[in-house]
Amino acid sequence: MGAAITKKQTLSWLRSISGEMSSATLEKLGETLPWYGSMPPGRRSAVGMVAQAGITSFISWFDDPQSTPWIASDVFGAAPRELLRSVSLQQTLQLIKVTVEVVEDHLRDAPSEVREAILLYSREIAFAAADVYARAAEARGLWDARLEALVVDSILSGEYDQELTSRIAALGWTGDGGVAVFVGTSPRAVDVDEIRRIARHHQADVLVGVQGNRLVVVVGANGPDEEQPTTTPPSFAEIASALDGCFGPGPYVLGPEVDSVVDAVKSAKAALAGFTAAKSLRELPRPLSADEVLPERALAGDPLARRALITTIYEPLRDHPLDLLTTMWTYFETGHSLESTARELFVHPNTVRYRLKKIAELVTWDPGAPRDAFTLHMAIILGTMNEPKAPAKPRSRAAL
Repeated sequence: MGAAITKKQTLSWLRSISGEMSSATLEKLGETLPWYGSMPPGRRSAVGMVAQAGITSFISWFDDPQSTPWIASDVFGAAPRELLRSVSLQQTLQLIKVTVEVVEDHLRDAPSEVREAILLYSREIAFAAADVYARAAEARGLWDARLEALVVDSILSGEYDQELTSRIAALGWTGDGGVAVFVGTSPRAVDVDEIRRIARHHQADVLVGVQGNRLVVVVGANGPDEEQPTTTPPSFAEIASALDGCFGPGPYVLGPEVDSVVDAVKSAKAALAGFTAAKSLRELPRPLSADEVLPERALAGDPLARRALITTIYEPLRDHPLDLLTTMWTYFETGHSLESTARELFVHPNTVRYRLKKIAELVTWDPGAPRDAFTLHMAIILGTMNEPKAPAKPRSRAAL
């Protein structure tokens, strides 16, 4: 009975000085923790509520340690949820340390069982704080993953809204340079952390999304390093090569570079079309540039590839004063024969050679290379089909 009365007296005394300990705690927080004094009044008040709740919770816990197995809900439940985003775990542990020191100072003459309870409670509350922050980090990680998947889906579909920019910023995107989209097969286990680590090493930001058997990585280049401004940032081809091991076997396509992440849909559509067309190649390079399969993409119905072939090949040949389009057209229709082309055009074979060389210089595709010839022929066919009225073909000698 005496022990029970003693504990009741101790609890009554603790409750009577709880207000005094709370006031002393707030005063010491302002004196010893600079970050506490620099907080806005609202957040400073919330931190004070946590400290006061900690003292009150200790008294309740001392009364019956088994009654509050999850003391975090008692202490941290008093603070608004946004406090976890403004106060770090390290700062929270500093707060707990100051509060425990104040309580220990006021209970210096208390019975030994009270002092021992303080030590045990401080350990429990520290673990509870770590658990709260771990749960918050896990929840934030899950939310970030869902938000990242939503952003990648928006980029792939091109269905943008006014919130896309803010969503990308919320994910910590800092890329201030060009953007390119990589599409490849997804491995059994996607190591997102490894993808981010490699990207950071190459001064780039990434957004990662998995869609079925496809792994999509949106890569944003950062500007030159401030510490080494003369160092040239890695190219997207170099970044793609570094990320090769993060993709599964099979096609791995690098989309063309665009100016910003808002324009990434152009790179994404080209990369997706290249991913589909890559199966037509007998030898599959890794990574494969989407522009390397322009004719296959055009055959598969990709409007971006068709437009690229027309604007980069057909139109420059059509508008050139040497009538390179007619030369190219005739060269293909005569089976790539210089002599037959010369006869059809009533020119010397050396003239045909000169024009073919001029074509290679103008559009960077060489008519003498089989793969380039296929691309050039496809561009001429598409360009001719796109004209309101097809140009007249050159007349042969037999027709004269």
